[in-house]
Amino acid sequence: MTMKPLEGIRVVDFGHLIAGPGAAAALAALGADVVKVEPPHGESGRNIGSYGEAIVATYNRGKRSIALDLRSAGGIEAARRLVSSADVVLQNMRPGAMDRLGLGAEDVRALNPRAIYASVSGFGSAGAARDRVGLDITAQAESGMMSITGPADGDPHRVGFTVVDIATADLLAQAILAALFARERTGRGEHIQISLIEVAVHLQAACWAEYSLTGVEPRRCGNPQPTVAPAADVVQVEDGKVVISAYQDGHWRLLCRAIGRPELADDPRFNDNSRRVEHRRELREVLEAALGDRTRDEVLAHLAEQGIVAGNVRDYREVPNAREVADLGVFISAASPDGVPIRLPRPPFRTEGWVHGTEPAPRCGQHTAEVLTEIGYSPDEIESMFSGTPSGRSR
Repeated sequence: MTMKPLEGIRVVDFGHLIAGPGAAAALAALGADVVKVEPPHGESGRNIGSYGEAIVATYNRGKRSIALDLRSAGGIEAARRLVSSADVVLQNMRPGAMDRLGLGAEDVRALNPRAIYASVSGFGSAGAARDRVGLDITAQAESGMMSITGPADGDPHRVGFTVVDIATADLLAQAILAALFARERTGRGEHIQISLIEVAVHLQAACWAEYSLTGVEPRRCGNPQPTVAPAADVVQVEDGKVVISAYQDGHWRLLCRAIGRPELADDPRFNDNSRRVEHRRELREVLEAALGDRTRDEVLAHLAEQGIVAGNVRDYREVPNAREVADLGVFISAASPDGVPIRLPRPPFRTEGWVHGTEPAPRCGQHTAEVLTEIGYSPDEIESMFSGTPSGRSR
């Protein structure tokens, strides 16, 4: 296949940080032409230090950047022309901001009935919280996610990265792809709405189902899963830590044989799952006594031979060169918008007919003149926009 799946699809991205731009980046990876609209000083991520720079480099790969002042009539006019030619318009600005600019869902679909308009918010468009500004951390806190994360005797913890933002981006991209497919059948666009709080609750669906079935509220218990054992239990070995999961009775018996302690399968402390959960600390001590004089690689190789699920607890320095990661080519060489070489993970899927591009994220406004020409501005008009003359349109 010589053409990428979304080649010929234009996406206009008014997003900032992760949830919006991440969805647009997923579409860019599939071949869409993504035009990122930024204010002249750049999107939020360009101005908040090294993590912001990393966000821009990661979630704006393969896009083109146009800098428009949406506080000016000329900037709004250019944005309206741009969305008039778009297949997808995506935004995660503050609630109501796009409507006040005349670029909300109804405005855009009046200009372009075939457009897929995608809106990301913190708390949705209905209800008392619709005007609240939400971030990943508020969604983690208010969805119950933090209440079940962390040590049993400590404070609630957030997940160690912006999991809700990233999941929102991926789920939104999924919905946009479905809407593009539906449009091929109906000829009509769609307004897709997604919120961080809804995604955060969605990610915990099995926890909510278990709570509904049992009436027992989930609780923090550190790394292990609270109702089964051993499951994600961390075991100290000679050169670090491994996690082991063998909570089904058959797997538990396999584990007992694998560590040379087959009698533990019938030990009253461990002979069914509920007892293993009750005696989890003793269970960990037994496993560490049996495995603690071996290296992580030795433990993993031995348990894998016995059909036991186990994993090596790695830090960031180790991951890129680990065999399981390196053999798959997970990391690729890329560049920051300023041309600084960086290593980034590629999109996590493989196809037979095309490869992922390695185009860097653009500099703010890098493609302004190019995109304005494509939507009908003359060289003189573009020059006027850049110079800020009264007769021109402001960049």
